Amino acid sequence: MTCHMATVLYPGSFDPLTNGHLDVVRQAARLADRVVLAIGVHPGKAPLFAPAERLEMLEQTCGPIVRKAGGKLSCITFSG
Repeated sequence: MTCHMATVLYPGSFDPLTNGHLDVVRQAARLADRVVLAIGVHPGKAPLFAPAERLEMLEQTCGPIVRKAGGKLSCITFSG
């Protein structure tokens, strides 16, 4: 038997984290074994929260949702 793991990549600013974001995370957690939330960092914009704060918020808020569904959450930042 072959084990197939699915990964969902969800990019966004997550500034601030909204109920809409949480809904997408819930749906992604049902579809995939791994959910990667990629926080976009745009030097030209003045965010409400620093990237490190957004990472922490996502891990604390979305981590339990993904784990409850049996998956793993990764949170990263990107630019460009």
